[in-house]
Amino acid sequence: MSGFGAHDVFLADCPGRLAVELIADKWAIVVLYGLSEGPVRHGELIEMIGGVSRKVLTQTLRRLEAHGLVRRHAYAEVPPRVEYELTPLGTTLIDPIHMLTEWARAHGDAVLDALHAEPEQVAPRD
Repeated sequence: MSGFGAHDVFLADCPGRLAVELIADKWAIVVLYGLSEGPVRHGELIEMIGGVSRKVLTQTLRRLEAHGLVRRHAYAEVPPRVEYELTPLGTTLIDPIHMLTEWARAHGDAVLDALHAEPEQVAPRD
C-alpha cells in the first residue's frame, strides 16, 4: 500500500502526479504514439511527427528513456544506427493515448468554438 489517499493523487511526491507531468510534456505523447508501431530511427520520428526540432526530440526521448518508457538501441554498424522503441511499460500508455485522441477527435470542434467565442460578461464583484 502506498499510503496515498484518493485526495492525494496530485501531491508533489505522488506517482500520479509524476505520470501526469511526464506525459504532459508537449512532445511526449506524440513521440510515444510514434513509437507504437515498432522501432523507429531518430530521423524517421522527425519526419513522422513534424514540427519538432532534433534537439527537442532528443531531449524528449532521453526523458522518456530515463523514466522507463522508451528503450534506445545502438547497433554496432558503420554507419552507426540507433533505434528507439517502447518498453513494455511505455506500451501500456498507448490505449490511454488512443482514448485521448478519440476524445480530441470527437470534441475538438467544441474546444475550438469555445476558444473563439465571445467571453461572457461577468458582473463586477463588490
